[in-house]
Amino acid sequence: MNSPSLRNRYLTDTVATASPAQLVVMLYDRLVLDLVKAEEALLAGDREDASARLQHAQDIVIELRASLDVAAGWDGAAGLAELYGFLLTTLIQANVRADAALAVTCRGLVEPLRDAWRAAAAEAGAAGPAARVG
Repeated sequence: MNSPSLRNRYLTDTVATASPAQLVVMLYDRLVLDLVKAEEALLAGDREDASARLQHAQDIVIELRASLDVAAGWDGAAGLAELYGFLLTTLIQANVRADAALAVTCRGLVEPLRDAWRAAAAEAGAAGPAARVG
């Protein structure tokens, strides 16, 4: 197998064996990466790369919003859904206006969420399988 094939297999296996919390962390990690790269591309005047990164970031926010169960009884779900809506609108504006500052604003909101999910996933993993059972 060549290097790209090995990398793709590793990524596929990683996603297939990840817990739901780890999958959310992976989405947030990629969202932050897209925002950083979009900002860099905008500052460098590379609208094509910036647009692709911002559109991918929008796709991730849409996926995060779609996977959020607002009826599950968690008090913060509605607020998080609203935040995802704000992020989506701001990402679209960042793309249309080619505004790096809007990408930075989104990253400032996303990074603390990513860090909180990472801590929660680590805590759930450290607690063992029994802690993950409903």
